[in-house]
Amino acid sequence: MKLIKYYIAAFILFTCFSSVAQQLPQFTQYMFNTISINPAYAGSRETLSVVGLHRSQWVGLDGGPITQTLSVHAPMRNEKVGLGLSFINDELGYENFSYIYGDFSYTINVSESTKLAFGVKGGFTHYGLDAEFQNDQSFDPTIFGVKDRWNFNAGAGAYLHSNRWYLGLSAPRILTTDLNRDDGFAALERVSYYFTGGYVFDLGANTKLKPAFLVKATNGAPISFDITANFLFYEKFWIGGGYRVNEQAGALGGIADFQVSKQLRIGYAYEYPISDLRPYTSGTHEVLVMFEIFKSKRIKSPRYF
Repeated sequence: MKLIKYYIAAFILFTCFSSVAQQLPQFTQYMFNTISINPAYAGSRETLSVVGLHRSQWVGLDGGPITQTLSVHAPMRNEKVGLGLSFINDELGYENFSYIYGDFSYTINVSESTKLAFGVKGGFTHYGLDAEFQNDQSFDPTIFGVKDRWNFNAGAGAYLHSNRWYLGLSAPRILTTDLNRDDGFAALERVSYYFTGGYVFDLGANTKLKPAFLVKATNGAPISFDITANFLFYEKFWIGGGYRVNEQAGALGGIADFQVSKQLRIGYAYEYPISDLRPYTSGTHEVLVMFEIFKSKRIKSPRYF
């Protein structure tokens, strides 16, 4: 089994480094974790917002991706300015990626109820291999020229929103930095473009419907489409489902999200693959926790995204 794991890791390394490498991890609850892909979102919730997420993808498949994120963002004294800081740890087999980035946004009022924010982000990406893999004598990763290292990257985005709808366009990493210093293999950070949107409909006095979408286009990879629809009951409980489609790993999912208090929200999502991976995994689990500190009286309406 151990030898099989090494062969799988070697295949991943070869397929990635022969042309281009890592793209950012994907999330089921992207509509509640927008800061991870769009810096213009920083400060848009009008309060200090802390979001933590854990995702175990393709449970049961050895070497399946495991991702953790932690982000914090808030508006400044000048309400047009938002700042944020985000950390992502992404493990795929024996590969490890860590991202630590700062976010800056500036918002202008398009109308009385609509705002347009522009954002930039900058920080560092770390790439490495597990020590177990590097120290194993049966496989030598140096044939790929793989080395632990940190690289600078930057991103940009725009976010148009009101209290009922939003549209976002962003590229979190715009530099195709080569993670490999040796000749012969290129390990490039891929450039991904995200287009997001959502709308909140009133279905009754205590029921709302929020459809949302995410389109992700990555250089050298198939376009991915995420479509979700969530019902909100009594401003407390979200429940819904989602569908992701691309040429490699489509999935069906369910989402449940509970507003425990004004400050605390907890969410859970489950995905089941509808690709060739189905016989090998029991699905994907994702847990999200959001904590917010409300010190301002300027928030006049509930935050739906």
